[in-house]
Order: sequence, then structure tokens, then C-alpha cells
Amino acid sequence: MHPAREVNLAHQGIGLDMATMPREQRINEAFVTLADTLIADYDVIDMLHTLIEVCVNLLEVDAGGLLLADENAELQLVASTSEQVGLVEVMQVDAGIGPCVECYRSGRALSVSDIDAERARWPEFSAAAHSQGFRAVHATPLRLRGQVLGAMNLFSAKPGALNDPDIAVAQALADVATISILQERTARESTIVTEQLQRALESRVLIEQAKGVLAAMGMTDVDEAFVALRNHARRNNLSLRTVAEGVTNRTIDVLGDAVRVRSGKTA
Repeated sequence: MHPAREVNLAHQGIGLDMATMPREQRINEAFVTLADTLIADYDVIDMLHTLIEVCVNLLEVDAGGLLLADENAELQLVASTSEQVGLVEVMQVDAGIGPCVECYRSGRALSVSDIDAERARWPEFSAAAHSQGFRAVHATPLRLRGQVLGAMNLFSAKPGALNDPDIAVAQALADVATISILQERTARESTIVTEQLQRALESRVLIEQAKGVLAAMGMTDVDEAFVALRNHARRNNLSLRTVAEGVTNRTIDVLGDAVRVRSGKTA
């Protein structure tokens, strides 16, 4: 069998293992967690980070990243569970080829059970993924009725494809995220949707800048820096974009807030 295969979920024969209660409960919790981010004026970046986090926690994968198309239909990295994944995703986008890029262009899920076996097909992606310790990937499109917004990419440290139930869950969670982004399209002009996606991409740039500021201030782990940004945003009912802007212009003290929380003091 070829290690890369397109996944067709058009048939309805795929079912979840309902006999295993812990798994069923975890799936339910995953959907509740994702839905919980969809409040009024919700933060798209936060929602997309939640999407890949619940997938990594629920499914047989080790890391995740998410690419979103900008107003020019160019893919951009908007969320990842680690800097290692982010590096692989950026390399893939720069090269213009790879399973995640193909998933976006075709609108179909794509499983690669052995990345190393695809070096001739995707040399840049395969080399980058191998260097960061990834051996398999499953790409899931963010799509609705023929419109594809991007692709969610779930990486594994060991070779092997996702099983069909996990593939179905990944697509269902991605569908929830896609619908949430497009839910107001019938009430608004499509340009509003485009502006929302563009703002999400711009927010990602601000967040990366803020992570750099926090790292320079002593929080050396950039993944830890993102967690601090996100926690501050949630504790203070702010968007990630607002917190990132505050950190970069020195009007929000994320590190000080984190210390006060740990010590049990109020700001």
C-alpha cells in the first residue's frame, strides 16, 4: 500500500467505538471544549489553537499545526502546538509542496503513514519533518460546501496512519471550526469573512512578536511564552491580539500577572 493515501469520508459507515466509555467521554469533552471558545466576538486564533490541542490530546498523534489561507489564497501558519511543528509548516509553505498544501488545494484529507518514504515527492517537507522528529502526518481540510479555508495537520513521532475513527473525529472537529468561522456569512458580505481571516493572520504576527518580547525578558521557552499570553487573555477576558499588542508596547505585564497568580495574590 502506498504510504500516502487520500481519505474519503463521504460514506457514513465509519463509526466511533461507542463501547469504550472513556473514549466516548473524551470525544464529547473535546467538542464541548472547542464549542466553549465560540462566544460572542470569539478569538479566531484562540479557537484554532484549541482545535489542534484537543486533537492532539484526543487522537493518536503527538503534535499539530494549522495553515489558513489569506486574502490572496496563500497559506499562512496560524497555530501550532510547538515550535518544531511551526518550523515544518513554514518550510512546507515556503516550498509550495507537501501533504498539507495538497490537502488545502484538493479539499481532501490526506494521510502519510511514512514521511521518509515520500522524500522524492516532497523533499523539503520530508527533510524538515524528519529533522524535527516526525515520521507520519495526517492533513485534514477546513472546508464547507466546496470552500476550503486551510488545513489542520496532525504529526506523529512514529510511522503509521490514523485509524478511520480518529480520521472521522479530526474531520468533525475541523468542521466545527470551519462552520464557526463562516457562520455569519449568510448575514454578511463575503468580504467580512475575508477581513476576519486576514485579521487572524495579522494577529498571529503580533503574537509571535509578543512571544519574542517575553523570551527577551527571561521566559526563554517560546512555547511557555504563548501559554502565558493565552492564560493572561483568558483571566482578563481579553483577546490574544489585545494582550500581544499590550506586551509589545509594554502596557501589559504578562509575566508579573503570572507571578501574582502563582503566589495567590490579586493584581
